[in-house]
Amino acid sequence: QVQLVESGGGLVQAGGSLRLSCAASGLTFSDYPMAWFRQAPGKERERVAAISRSGGNTYYADSVKGRFAISRDNAKNTVFLQMNSLKPEDTAVYFCASRGRFLRPDVPDSSGYPYWGQGTQVTVSS
Repeated sequence: QVQLVESGGGLVQAGGSLRLSCAASGLTFSDYPMAWFRQAPGKERERVAAISRSGGNTYYADSVKGRFAISRDNAKNTVFLQMNSLKPEDTAVYFCASRGRFLRPDVPDSSGYPYWGQGTQVTVSS
């Protein structure tokens, strides 16, 4: 079965950086567009970044453009989220998610993603 396992979360001061990783198994990784979502307490889950199967196309929420970068290594079945200039409002649980095989990557709604990791906490202190 498909498994997505996130790592790299933690506590960081405002202005700092973190790099999240998501290791995938149980699927032909290069066939699947990937994304990162986040969910803060009391808020809806939102997609922050997405990446096409080859990595040639990326998509970002306006709130993170210019600060976050999504990438993938298909040889290692891993997707990354580099987060720079972090703000307290970036505090959330971050989830890795996969679209269905060969589907278009630019779908912002979480219902379009059948596979999810367990999440990793990111806390940004002011």
